[in-house]
Amino acid sequence: MAQPGRASLKEQRYDRQLRLWGDHGQEALEAAHVCVINATATGTEILKNLVLPGVNFFPPQGIGSFTIVDGNRVSEEDVGNNFFLQKSHIGQNRAQSATELLQELNNDVSGNFVEESPEKLLDSDPAFFNRFNLVVTTQLPESTLLRLAELLWNSNIPLLVCRTYGLVGYMRVIIKEHPVVESHPDNTLEDLRLDKPFPELREHIQSYDLDHMDKKDHSHTPWIVIVAKYLTKWFNEKSDKLPKSYKEKEAFRQLIRQGILKNENGTLEDEENFEEAIKNVNTALNTTEIPRCIEEIFNDDCCINLTEQSPSFWILARAVKEFVANEGQGSLPVRGTIPDMIADSNKFIKLQNVYREKAKKDIAAVGNHVAKLLQSLGKAPESISERELKLLCNNSAFLRVVRCRSLSEEYGLNTFNKDEIISHMDNPDSEIVLYLMLRAVDRFYKQHGRYPGVYNYQVEDDIAKLKSCLTGFLQEHGLSVVVKDDYVHEFCRYGAAEPHAIAAFVGGAAAQEVIKVITGQFVIFNNTYIYSGMSQTSATFQL
Repeated sequence: MAQPGRASLKEQRYDRQLRLWGDHGQEALEAAHVCVINATATGTEILKNLVLPGVNFFPPQGIGSFTIVDGNRVSEEDVGNNFFLQKSHIGQNRAQSATELLQELNNDVSGNFVEESPEKLLDSDPAFFNRFNLVVTTQLPESTLLRLAELLWNSNIPLLVCRTYGLVGYMRVIIKEHPVVESHPDNTLEDLRLDKPFPELREHIQSYDLDHMDKKDHSHTPWIVIVAKYLTKWFNEKSDKLPKSYKEKEAFRQLIRQGILKNENGTLEDEENFEEAIKNVNTALNTTEIPRCIEEIFNDDCCINLTEQSPSFWILARAVKEFVANEGQGSLPVRGTIPDMIADSNKFIKLQNVYREKAKKDIAAVGNHVAKLLQSLGKAPESISERELKLLCNNSAFLRVVRCRSLSEEYGLNTFNKDEIISHMDNPDSEIVLYLMLRAVDRFYKQHGRYPGVYNYQVEDDIAKLKSCLTGFLQEHGLSVVVKDDYVHEFCRYGAAEPHAIAAFVGGAAAQEVIKVITGQFVIFNNTYIYSGMSQTSATFQL
């Protein structure tokens, strides 16, 4: 039994994860079963980053279980670029060999392997792939990839396509709809509502009388109260609108400076809380409004037309929308947090409780809307937990929904995103050129049963063949763009090699996207990511 006051072994071991995505995120990871197709250098690097427990490593994950599907035997080439295969494994099944070494990284993770090619599984047991939370493919031929992508798309199972080709890294996320509650945006502003103080906040602010305080209380008044007090004075004396321009904000700062106490010599006292108020003017005076991305969610057909099959996210989003139209009076639920600041403990805690209690009140109001919606849909009241409700209300300003196009749409002649490609071809060295080259080498493989330049003696002859494949692809898709011959030569020289340095980079990046999908936290890219090892640049495209 764990001793009181001491963190459990699990909490100590996964401390960084718990700080990053909370216990609910860690639970989602531990319950996840990920399938990785092909134990290539890229595949094992992805799994390495998913299996490691995070004591001395980053990224610090630890999924519940993984299954490697790979019917190939370990070759000398595999041993040369894959740290999870050894000389003694040559001739053995690659999935089994890699699983054995990956398991050594973390005994808490269950590792499985299937000594079968994905092509044979798709033929004999396509339902096999339905058991996973997410499927990752590496170095998969186009024909097999299209079959698998169609199967998973129809089964609503996320697919992450990964590829290392010479000095090029490629990833493609394929997921119909991915709602994100905890998007963890950078540089978020505090939700203080100073422009629209709710009644409890207004009453609390009015309880302070800055003009009749002793020096100790005056210098320990929270800066939020100070800004709110002088904002009222600004509205009464200067303008009925928030200070917006630089000139107006400087005038407002000067108004606050005039409130700093002076000693008997007329010198300003050293009141750090007032300096803190002046410093926070820019961020404290933000307008309380509903972000455009949240308005889009509210106006989404999935939010307006709920059904019994609607996921919890959309029911909660609709409940928040109804809250905004009623109790919220045009505003989202209060987040309920305030930043740390210079103040005595009593004053800080009282102010903190004002925001916390308002947040609880708003959550309860949204909860009432949820209960009514669930009843109207014929769903059980417990189908949405209190934790889900609280989490979405606290993050209601940061909700995101990512919808990716299917691979068949990307590859279809009538649905190909021609405009996206053309728009990036102003730069002849844009990463989109690498995408076109990858499509060209796949066309080469389809025509010749191999990739260009695998052996040195093939390179010169394959240059013309690959250029022909590229030209055919561009013409077939109506792309009047020019790809420099240098890229054709370079891709022939790659010989479909999978350098470990690039594979490791792709593996780390891919593992992060897997974690985002499983935890529902942070925002995945939409939908194609390409890395150039030549220029060490990367870009995302919606293809």
